[in-house]
Amino acid sequence: MAWCDGVEDTRLLVSSSDPSATGEDIGRLLQLRHPKTGESTCYLLINGGLQELNWFKQPYRSWFMGDYVCEDGGLYAATPVDPVFILLPIFDKARMKNGDDEGKFRQLDEIIYIQNYPGYHDLSSIAEKSMEVVCDCKEIRSTKFFRLNDSKVLAWMNCKVQQLKQTLLKMDKNYAAQSQKDTLFDAVMILGEYLEDEPWLKLLSNNLGLNMNEAIQAPKTEILSSGPPITKSSFKPVQEQNGMEKRVTRNGKQNKKAKIETNSHNIKDMFTRAPRRGK
Repeated sequence: MAWCDGVEDTRLLVSSSDPSATGEDIGRLLQLRHPKTGESTCYLLINGGLQELNWFKQPYRSWFMGDYVCEDGGLYAATPVDPVFILLPIFDKARMKNGDDEGKFRQLDEIIYIQNYPGYHDLSSIAEKSMEVVCDCKEIRSTKFFRLNDSKVLAWMNCKVQQLKQTLLKMDKNYAAQSQKDTLFDAVMILGEYLEDEPWLKLLSNNLGLNMNEAIQAPKTEILSSGPPITKSSFKPVQEQNGMEKRVTRNGKQNKKAKIETNSHNIKDMFTRAPRRGK
């Protein structure tokens, strides 16, 4: 919601950044495909890493933006995401695997060229190092070629599962009371939000001895909502450092506006809109 008619929405973005950064170093918003759904999703390329944007909304909250009041108390939080998740689908398609054929080696520029998604080209600076973990690589006359390797992808996914299991145990003591299999299942479900069912989630579940149908049909708890759509042309973030208190609702739903008492004064009248009374 805009603070004034005819003015573009201003959104608050909480992200870690280098205080001395200038120009493009402060971050670039990229439209990329979500690795699970394929839908167009906005990400933030900053500090040589990729971050995903999550929307938080709490009722009865506003933000002070300089001399203005932003009525919408929602905010975007940018959190790091492994670029391998984002690049895995396009590297899988680029190798053109057919049956037992392992597919073709391709140059990085060819792989990350996606029509209508120029944002992938901006990932070239981090794609090479990131995808070496899950790809076979060949170098011919200083030109590097990549081909996704299923075995390496499986090893990478297993590593992610083990890391996530340890994180869950540290974050929530309730996980210590449940079985190792249940914790393992929860970790796979979280990773499943970033992995396609075929072939990756199925491959991971089979390797860990989990029921694939349960993994796909398990109800998903909505912790973060996607929030209002954002683009590079309309989104004007106000960046802050990490460590800011985040008091948010888990369901991300927007409550109805509170009823304003009769004869009460809006707090926005103390700011830039106040001079309009004299017009």
